Amino acid sequence: MEQSQNRRTTLYEDHTELKARMGEFGGWDMPIQYSGILSEVDAVRKHCGIFDVSHMGRVYVSGPDSHMFMNMLVTSPVLNMDILQARYGLICNGNGGVIDDTIYYKTGKNDYLIIPNAGNRIPVITWMRATNAKFFNNSVTITDKTEETTMLAIQGPLSESVLSPLINLKSHTTLSELKFFRAANGDISGKPVFLGRTGYTGEDGFELIIDNSQAQTLWDSLMSNNVVPCGLGARDVLRLEAALPLYGHELDIDTSPVEAGLNRFIKKKTSFIGSETIHQQLKDGTDKILIGVSCMGKSAPRQGYPILQNGQTIGTITSGSYSPSLNISIALGYVSTVQYIEGTNLELDIRGKIIPANLVNTPFYKRGN
Repeated sequence: MEQSQNRRTTLYEDHTELKARMGEFGGWDMPIQYSGILSEVDAVRKHCGIFDVSHMGRVYVSGPDSHMFMNMLVTSPVLNMDILQARYGLICNGNGGVIDDTIYYKTGKNDYLIIPNAGNRIPVITWMRATNAKFFNNSVTITDKTEETTMLAIQGPLSESVLSPLINLKSHTTLSELKFFRAANGDISGKPVFLGRTGYTGEDGFELIIDNSQAQTLWDSLMSNNVVPCGLGARDVLRLEAALPLYGHELDIDTSPVEAGLNRFIKKKTSFIGSETIHQQLKDGTDKILIGVSCMGKSAPRQGYPILQNGQTIGTITSGSYSPSLNISIALGYVSTVQYIEGTNLELDIRGKIIPANLVNTPFYKRGN
């Protein structure tokens, strides 16, 4: 059998030993599921699950001009960030199209960490370096440490209690004191670890970055605490239930943050790359908007399926799935603002069968409900 040309994470053999079903994602061989998507979703919603998310990028930005560089690069401001604070923002081109969405951390006085999506890591770094050269005379240092490090996501209501006995924080505070979208430095068995109280599931949780040489120790420690290994299939269902966008589905180079309904992550009064178009859209509106829909049963709409109103196609599904947490089928999709009539019933074309659908406020699932 010909060996895969995809990248493999440090924990690849652990996944295969656990008989995970592997698949390509963003140029990496990644675990799609272990015991099954439904059971893994249930584990994260009720207990605690662990995801190997080492396919995500780890790109470090440093230097005295790093603040101005970041402020130009992302749609959310960085100048008022505290050290060890995280934010969500979008990296756009000059036309306001989304190159990637990302969580980024202020890790020091002049230092930041950006987490690009797996398939966008190289385009993002290329864009960052071009921006650095054009506007900052290469004064900003950009360092890609993706393949030197391992990133794990521990997600679920028990994640704090599982991690607390394993991690010593340098701040001498407890894990319970670490607020959402805040980060900390610490150690596990004397080895340094960076963690943020962040995630992509709609649950409480943490994302940890550790040197590859310590990945096995961390993985084994977590597995010995009955944390359920979860794959990208469950992660996709969990993020959809929380109505979190996925690049290549809700976001792409031809879609702006305004069209995606991400206005709260846009700087309103300062400029960044793409801001002229984006600020105009905030003022005038857009030709398409993202909506959430639901329908009864497990016959879920998928990406590309038509959204109809009065028998006419008015839009397209971008992501859809059966939601085990809600026991209905849910989807996100774009509809034309010219054709869409608010308050009029919607329908979905699921493999040629027209079924009624409901407009739903997002997120579909909220933690604690």
